[in-house]
Amino acid sequence: MKVLWLCNIMLPAYARAHDLNFSVREGWLSGCFNRITKAGESEREVLLGVCFPACGEIASSSEVIDGVTYYGFEEDLNHPENYDEALENRFAQILEDFKPDIVHIFGTEFPHALAMLKSFDDSKKVLLGIQGLCGRIADEYMAMLPESVQRSATFRDRLKEDSLLQQQEKYRIRGEREKETILLAGNITGRTEFDRKETSAINPNARYFAMNETMRPAFYEGKWQEKNAIPHSIFLSQGDYPLKGFHFMLEAMPKILEKYPDAHLYVAGNNIIGKGQSKYPYFLRASAYGKYLRGLISSGKLKKKVTMVGMLSEQEMKEKMLQSSIFVCPSILENSPNSLAEAMLLGMPIVAARVGGIPSMIQNNKECTFFEGGNSDQLADAIIQMWDEPVISAVYGDNARKHALISHDPDANYQKLMQIYREIVDHKG
Repeated sequence: MKVLWLCNIMLPAYARAHDLNFSVREGWLSGCFNRITKAGESEREVLLGVCFPACGEIASSSEVIDGVTYYGFEEDLNHPENYDEALENRFAQILEDFKPDIVHIFGTEFPHALAMLKSFDDSKKVLLGIQGLCGRIADEYMAMLPESVQRSATFRDRLKEDSLLQQQEKYRIRGEREKETILLAGNITGRTEFDRKETSAINPNARYFAMNETMRPAFYEGKWQEKNAIPHSIFLSQGDYPLKGFHFMLEAMPKILEKYPDAHLYVAGNNIIGKGQSKYPYFLRASAYGKYLRGLISSGKLKKKVTMVGMLSEQEMKEKMLQSSIFVCPSILENSPNSLAEAMLLGMPIVAARVGGIPSMIQNNKECTFFEGGNSDQLADAIIQMWDEPVISAVYGDNARKHALISHDPDANYQKLMQIYREIVDHKG
């Protein structure tokens, strides 16, 4: 069967073939891609086409590499709230050339998802994969920030027209487009009760398929051990916008430090509170949220207790997780964060907010400790409890690892995906 993927990033397989830089974001896509293309070209069940955002000549090109047909398209990923009708023309060209049996769209976050659905005339042959949900993100975006912070705007925010209120409004616009996308899709794949409920409320007629994702390969090897971890070190996979709850973690730190004075917080991802790699002084680059975080660090006397580790490769992320004594997911809303799944695969002790789809991923008081989203006091207590009872924490980590090795088993997920593809192709309704 011929399956056309619509992706948010250029796949590493294409980038490597052309010696181009590529994003490590959404590394799970490569896991799925590698499984499909593992067999020789003549033995593959799926003949794969891949559409991806690109610039220059690549944006209008097509190329076959190792039996996979790649198509570029041009999109302003920095302004995903803007819809470009030219995408529909490009996708019409691609569809005419590849003639897919199925179009598999990964995510609803960008305008290209809707453009593809408008260009493909058979919704029953479309599989829409749910990642985040922009509409719900818009609802929770401010993550209980003080009203004064929500309404503030720095020089950077005004220059880029990117204040917190503007960021939230952009998600609202994307959320409306997302609803239209979900309404046009005949088939939806998701991973949690949260995304099942949210999508069925929008489009109860779409067929829903539950399917877990395959994580990045490095996280299937190695196992967390307390003796190899920095004592009382906390790891967050990112914290550059309010939804991720970095501020809740900072609010919890003083209480944690009362019991464990050596506690230290490590945060990966885009550094919005420090120098980073920019040549411009911080006051020119500071966002309102970054300034608020710096204020919490100052008032909590946390300057020497917080380290921003920056953007990490797959291997670097794994190593930092194995060196940390606990993984924390303090987000005010998540569907199924891949960083949490990766921490589970490594067998880390985990504290997570009981929000969104997280309860579908991991079990409280067996595989992790939950706290109520946005409750910094409970967050501190949960971390302290895990450190007070290291034997139980290690057991939770082992249980989480066993669960994740089943949920994110590459072979099982590949077989499930093939089953879904076959059901869509054979469906007569």
